[in-house]
Amino acid sequence: MPVLARPLRLLAFLLLCALPAGSALRAQVEASLVALAPGEADSGPGELVVGLRLVHQPHWHTYWQQPGTGYPTSIEWQLPPGWTAGPIRWPAPHRVYDSAKNLAGNGYENVITLPVTLILPAGYDPAAPVTLRAKAEWLMCKDVCVPGSAELTLALPAPASGPARQDLIRALQNLPEPAPADWEISATPLAGGKTIRLSILSPRAYPVLAGEPWFFATDAAIAYDQPQTRVPAGLLAENLVLDLAVADYADPKPTRLTGVLTFADGSAYNLDAPFTTTSSTAAASSTGATSASGSATLSGTTSANPSAPAAPAAPLTALSLAAILATAYFGGLILNLMPCVFPVLGLKVLGFVQQAGSDRKKITAHGLVFTSGVLLSFWTLAAGLAVLRAGGQQLGWGFQLQEPAFVFALAAVLLAFALNMSGVFEFALGATAIGGDLQQKQGLGGSFFTGVLATVVATPCSAPFLAPALGAALALPVATGFVVFTAIGLGLSTPYLVLAAYPAAVRALPRPGAWMEAFKQGMAFLLYGTVGLMVWILAGQLSAERLLSVLLALTGLAFALWLYGRATMPGARRSTGNRIAFGLSWVLAAAALAAGWPRADAPDEIVWEPWSAARVAALQKEGRPIYVDFTARWCFTCQTNKKAVFHGPGSGVVLKTFRDRKVATLRGDWTNRDPLITAELARWNRAAVPFNLVYLPGQTEPRTLPELLTPGVVLEVLKR
Repeated sequence: MPVLARPLRLLAFLLLCALPAGSALRAQVEASLVALAPGEADSGPGELVVGLRLVHQPHWHTYWQQPGTGYPTSIEWQLPPGWTAGPIRWPAPHRVYDSAKNLAGNGYENVITLPVTLILPAGYDPAAPVTLRAKAEWLMCKDVCVPGSAELTLALPAPASGPARQDLIRALQNLPEPAPADWEISATPLAGGKTIRLSILSPRAYPVLAGEPWFFATDAAIAYDQPQTRVPAGLLAENLVLDLAVADYADPKPTRLTGVLTFADGSAYNLDAPFTTTSSTAAASSTGATSASGSATLSGTTSANPSAPAAPAAPLTALSLAAILATAYFGGLILNLMPCVFPVLGLKVLGFVQQAGSDRKKITAHGLVFTSGVLLSFWTLAAGLAVLRAGGQQLGWGFQLQEPAFVFALAAVLLAFALNMSGVFEFALGATAIGGDLQQKQGLGGSFFTGVLATVVATPCSAPFLAPALGAALALPVATGFVVFTAIGLGLSTPYLVLAAYPAAVRALPRPGAWMEAFKQGMAFLLYGTVGLMVWILAGQLSAERLLSVLLALTGLAFALWLYGRATMPGARRSTGNRIAFGLSWVLAAAALAAGWPRADAPDEIVWEPWSAARVAALQKEGRPIYVDFTARWCFTCQTNKKAVFHGPGSGVVLKTFRDRKVATLRGDWTNRDPLITAELARWNRAAVPFNLVYLPGQTEPRTLPELLTPGVVLEVLKR
């Protein structure tokens, strides 16, 4: 015994140390049941409102019914005979963060009470003693996430009093309200299904719609961690238009958009809108401007009150048109300072510096040609918008950037310009420039193209004064809309028109010299930043796998242009090697663009749900096969496996098998630290990804797959 005494004392000491820690962890969220009197508050006859009261320690949170991450709080009731419990009535949530201010999902902090309505049995005696029992389970998170639970009892009659009573009443008051009957609500898929536009039109002013909104989807259709962009709603503040990013694991064929719309003042409304693909001009512009009949119209949308009359729009007066044109002009002028426009306009500034000392006619010609490029581009954009509006499309400023192919092409062009300015390659002008006249034409053509490019990259920007002018331009008659777009173009061109009209001002700029090469190379980095902006836009439009293809394609294009530059650099010999390099550069550039060109996802591609132990258990109860992929973006083997199994040769058989057998696909994304995934990997004695599991119907334990996967390996496991 003396030999064992010291180890036993040490073990007892460790157990005693562990107990306070465990108690402290459980104490991060304290749970209790509270009740009102029967028929009190919003309960009817024969009903009793009971609440699960959760008191969180500072910076800890639990989750809403659609958590984004984690899982929602649940209650399992053990009620006396004849009693029944309704579902949790969820108060409006808010976005919750960890201590490092990383968005962690949708949920609650501090004190929250989740009301539940209990239906009382016939002949219930309010004075009779009754004990209610319930088991509550939740996930509490701060820097780590820990499951929590409590066995709770509530002795009746004992209505709540003090702070607990006030918390329950406050929770009932914070339940989302039904949307007002005269709101016209629509949901329209945009950008190849990667974005949903939520539109609310109202015939009268609702001040709440001017507040800061956030939409919480109840069906996981909307990405919880992506920004929600408020689209300019024109001159009427009572309209609200939000662009919402679709979640990666959303239903590929949704029929309705349901959720809670919250505002910074605490207001919250339940929304339920069917998806529509067409809308009238008034809905497209979200301004409530007049249609041909003189009233705002909306087709293909739902209204809580279909009989509610449309509001008449105010007539357009000369004064209001002048105000719109003034805001359009100043908005275009300020566009010159926007981050997406300024890098490209650096090209034109450099051109004026190069022209310093030239004759007046040449400088004037370049300024006017640049302006014509801007105006023609704005007129083309206005014409395209008019055609699409006539076809019933719902559009906004920069709509072409909703097309991934256009964004990719623009990124490739800007990357080529940046590499050219960095000195990686020079266009071989010697073969095409014959005589000074032709060179001058090319110079004017460059000014024209710079004007076009400035307009193209201006579309992501919404400078001050520009939003209301654009909202009006998208709702006004076509001819008037063209005038507004012309005002924007003239504002953008004004600095260069001034230099064209007063060429003497060019002489105030530094004289041409060796410094121009350094200036040109420095401006290239602003273009690289614009390329980064285009890639960021693509990141919200494409899957992770397709975005990786785009990045590799741009890298391949850069290599092809470098190879072209080496083969055509001044003084390079016309050797066989250079000729081969020249031809190979064009082949590589074409191959890179073809490989990275964004394509629509195939209809049979996998739709991934986020992994959770609760979701696995639920799917096992349904008797469905389950494929679990623990992965990370920084894991090259993981990306190789997904490419081989779901996108490479033989993937068609895998996709068909998954579809025919209704295989559920869950993804545990370990790109960022996730304690739940770390614990699950440790459970299977793993400390790294990739790690894949297959759960087969009727089998409790899953089958593990090897690190390197092929379609045959996956199919073989599913056949067992």
